[in-house]
Amino acid sequence: MTRPTNNAHRRYFVDATGRRVLIGLTSEETFEFERLDSKLGLDPEDGQDELRGRDIWHAAGEQRWLELYEKHEGAWRTWKVQHAPTNP
Repeated sequence: MTRPTNNAHRRYFVDATGRRVLIGLTSEETFEFERLDSKLGLDPEDGQDELRGRDIWHAAGEQRWLELYEKHEGAWRTWKVQHAPTNP
């Protein structure tokens, strides 16, 4: 949740090779996740000729997206606990 000061934690970090990656994912997985995320937003009504193939892709793409999201979300939760501010 974004705090009123807009100081929300960032879910990305820069890895050893200088690539921006999602916490818990490799750079390749981050690229795959972002690619799937952008494709899942496509309108299935575009091009009726490709509708059947797109439905199959969407099912497989959604499953893989969910796998990557769950991996990232678990690592994100762990990161938040490890980096939570301590109260004296």
